[in-house]
Amino acid sequence: MIVFRRLGRREYLPVFDAMRAFTDARDADTIDELWQVEHPPVFTQGLAGKAEHLLSPGNIPVIKVDRGGQVTYHGPGQVVIYCLLDVRRLRLSVRGLVTALEQSVIELLAAHGITAQARPDAPGVYVDGAKIASLGLRIRQGRSYHGLSLNVDMDLEPFSRINPCGYPGLRVTQLRDLDVHLTPDAAAEALLARLGCNLGYANFGS
Repeated sequence: MIVFRRLGRREYLPVFDAMRAFTDARDADTIDELWQVEHPPVFTQGLAGKAEHLLSPGNIPVIKVDRGGQVTYHGPGQVVIYCLLDVRRLRLSVRGLVTALEQSVIELLAAHGITAQARPDAPGVYVDGAKIASLGLRIRQGRSYHGLSLNVDMDLEPFSRINPCGYPGLRVTQLRDLDVHLTPDAAAEALLARLGCNLGYANFGS
């Protein structure tokens, strides 16, 4: 069983703290959870993040976090799914978890006639070379947190203030610009169902 939690719009830091607290407190019997959330505008900088990839953040806060990867942007109109999983219990490698997350987004896009790809050199999901979904994970003692973000219907301008995920000039896109007119909540529901299946769960809680 896996539990889906729909948190609505929340500031980044309290959710980040809650993810870490959940991971610290869980034991071998703790049910895995996927948290759906939308954040107000924020840049998050991964453990290996380099300052030169923050070009001009302006008035958008920058928060250093403990996931892998470089800088990314979260904002309204983007679906964020945090993956609070016991990956050892699931018998998933890090690569296997990344693939399950990427494949879930690829399947969602395929259902709307969009061909998307993953890249082995740069985790995430891409449509014609433009990034539509980003991944960033932390695995501690066999348990994961952080997760993925999918651009649905948002202002993409803040991505121009950074080198997204550390790649200068990387283009970004979103469902709206691909003529897929889903609300963030509708996109999240479809994505959560695919994630549950691709992670090997037959029963979904709520």
